[in-house]
Amino acid sequence: MNILLAVDGSPYTKKMLAYLVTHPELFGPHNRFTVFTATAALPPRARSAVGADVAHGYYEEEATKVDAPVLEFLGRHGITPQVVHAVGHAGEQIARAATEGNFDLVLMGSHGHGALANLVMGSVATQVLAHCKVPVLLVR
Repeated sequence: MNILLAVDGSPYTKKMLAYLVTHPELFGPHNRFTVFTATAALPPRARSAVGADVAHGYYEEEATKVDAPVLEFLGRHGITPQVVHAVGHAGEQIARAATEGNFDLVLMGSHGHGALANLVMGSVATQVLAHCKVPVLLVR
């Protein structure tokens, strides 16, 4: 199975990773994993003020801060994933990556706080569920 792991570095990402490694019959190293991180875009004025190279460096640095502990954790459990970074709204980017990358499943943590509409799931999770054509497993 080709699985997209949407990560943001939150405690919910940690819960999702714990779920993943405690269910090896479903999510063992026999699957293909891709760690996906979306970084929010800088405002256009800020991006033009600092330049494309600086903005790109910022995006990579922010994504790496999130990915590094995830990759270390997965490595300790015998999983060597691919890594993909995107810039933009996380919900839209996750849904797009899942569809375009021909993934069989999106696995992600869910945020349990926010507005009434997002009481059970975070806004990113809500966006992914609304736009993703791939099955999504939310771990809370």
